Amino acid sequence: MARSTLSRRTFLRGVLGGAAVGVGLPLLDVMSPPFARAEMAGPTRFGIWFWGNGVRREHFFPKPTQTGAVWDMPEELAPLADVRPYVSVLSGLEIKTATHPHHSGMTGILTGARYEQVGTTRDTIVTTFAQKSLDQVAADVLCTRTPFRSLEVGICQFRGTDEGTTFQHLSHNGPNNVNPSEYSPQNLFQRLFGAIPGPEKNLARRSILDGVGAQIQSLQHQVSQHDRRRLDQHLTSIREIERRLSQLAGQCKAPAMPGDFPDREGKEQIAEKNRAMSDLLAVALACDLTRSFSVMFSSAGSGVVVWQAGAVNGLHQTCHDEPSPQPIVHRAVVFTMQQLAYFLGRLRDTPEGDSNLLERCAILGTTELSEGNMHTNDEFPVLLLGRGGGKLKGGIHYRSPNRENTTNALLTVLRAAGLPLPTGFGYGPGRSDQSISELET
Repeated sequence: MARSTLSRRTFLRGVLGGAAVGVGLPLLDVMSPPFARAEMAGPTRFGIWFWGNGVRREHFFPKPTQTGAVWDMPEELAPLADVRPYVSVLSGLEIKTATHPHHSGMTGILTGARYEQVGTTRDTIVTTFAQKSLDQVAADVLCTRTPFRSLEVGICQFRGTDEGTTFQHLSHNGPNNVNPSEYSPQNLFQRLFGAIPGPEKNLARRSILDGVGAQIQSLQHQVSQHDRRRLDQHLTSIREIERRLSQLAGQCKAPAMPGDFPDREGKEQIAEKNRAMSDLLAVALACDLTRSFSVMFSSAGSGVVVWQAGAVNGLHQTCHDEPSPQPIVHRAVVFTMQQLAYFLGRLRDTPEGDSNLLERCAILGTTELSEGNMHTNDEFPVLLLGRGGGKLKGGIHYRSPNRENTTNALLTVLRAAGLPLPTGFGYGPGRSDQSISELET
């Protein structure tokens, strides 16, 4: 008997409370004919995970003498210990287009180019990206057939300055042409999976899956036992996201700033929103809704108050004012890496084929400065995360011997995501035709 197949982009569709709803599916065996089984490992995804205001170098970078696979995790990287096989740390790199620290770092590490100045304000400049950000470069190649060209997620609400789109946004299509980050888990859920019940309805009582129940039952009879297990796990993940959103946000009401997690006693609920957004993004990637994404944990020059680190002032100001060795800034970086660790762990724990979602990702983890108090663009913090479907080694500390161009790292991660880029990447002094072979398989 001929083996039936489903499209990789199949959605379960139905109606809930009079509104159309749709649920994406994970990668199932039935979505590919036998001769294409090699494709079942899943597509490679490209991502950016960005945080603002740099690091404390003495606590972030491994010792220069510890390179390759043997290195001790410094304090600020220690939260990533559980996903260490998927984390490579790069040190000794430098932004070659540096002329104005925050602006140069942001555009240099996200476009391989210098910023475009569009004005001045107070005693500083106003800029935008002169070129596409990396996520959009990747989307041009990877996302021609996915439901979403790219997904942009924000965690800490923008509390920055009036210095242009370079400070406020990560994803750019070009000068002053941005893809704003979504800061509301409720809005992201609705965008990805369809309409949710109205303000008077409780998500815990009205699940979006109720609207596609008949299709779920039908599909379970069409697929193999292995596919049924994958489908059950996927649907359980969606139920858990709904439960968490309901539990944290209470009634499904119009959200107050910031997003669905309003400040409690003046404190932003950062970890809670990071967990919700990470869960949603993991499901979206598993459903192949997009293959390019960006997470702006905090913006360039972010004024987020990391109260979990003991801060009472915004992080940017704390970087300027706190005396060395800056223990609050240090604890803020540790907290940030804890949030990154949750996201990476969520990807690792999402099965795909005979592996997991993090194995299939090539992610750039970075910031816009080396250290916030010094405002420097040398010794630039760069993490390459995931294994790029086997194209990245993972678990490596690479130390540049000659202050090489950060674009070398960009070229490495873009090629690992499946972009050929045979002639290199970047513009002007930021251009490079050399990837970092020590990180490639």
